[in-house]
Amino acid sequence: MREIVLDTETTGTDPAAGDRIVEIGCVELVNQFPTGRTFHVYINPERPVSQGAFNVHGLSDAFLADKPVFAAVVDNFLNFIGDGRLVIHNAAFDIAFLNAEFARTGHPPIDLSRVVDTLTLARRKHPGAPNNLDALCTRYGIDNTRRTKHGALLDAELLSEVYIELLGGKQADLGLAPQAAPVETQIRVESTVTIVRERKTTSRLTDAEREAHLAFIATLGEKALWADYVRPDAEQGRT
Repeated sequence: MREIVLDTETTGTDPAAGDRIVEIGCVELVNQFPTGRTFHVYINPERPVSQGAFNVHGLSDAFLADKPVFAAVVDNFLNFIGDGRLVIHNAAFDIAFLNAEFARTGHPPIDLSRVVDTLTLARRKHPGAPNNLDALCTRYGIDNTRRTKHGALLDAELLSEVYIELLGGKQADLGLAPQAAPVETQIRVESTVTIVRERKTTSRLTDAEREAHLAFIATLGEKALWADYVRPDAEQGRT
């Protein structure tokens, strides 16, 4: 399933009063995982940005003056979103602005039936708790330190992470995602070296005992095994 996480920035809060879109950011998800494909554009709204809106997103009239108008980017935008489901935080706000722009360019409006409002999802899952984007990032441990100002693409990227968490987070794959291969642990076996020092030994046998032993071996015959171990006294290391 293909979904597009979408966010906009505007000149103000009321499209019916003539406020316009100044930025669009989109992130593509397939089966609720980011593909890496994004869409991002700044737009010349052909009207001044209100001070309140500038305080939110920091996009000035001077910055937007050389950017394309909405009519110049609308086809690329529509090609990107295609027929994917749209995932938007406080969707009524963004859809009202997008449909106002489409009315100006002669394009059909977006049907709310293809829209998932993450604000509604969050309110159902966390009733009574703050559910703005910053609060949800904090709740789910998502790093939003880059968000010193609102930005359509950055907010869409953060919202895509929030959306996945709202749907169950890392449990969404039911543990069927490929697991990382185990890391081989190399065990170093130190070899033990035994040092053998040769030393002379002194026999504790008396001469009489040795002679008696040799006489006994002689009685066993020439083929007796013990005869192989009988050596002259000098080879026995006698001192």
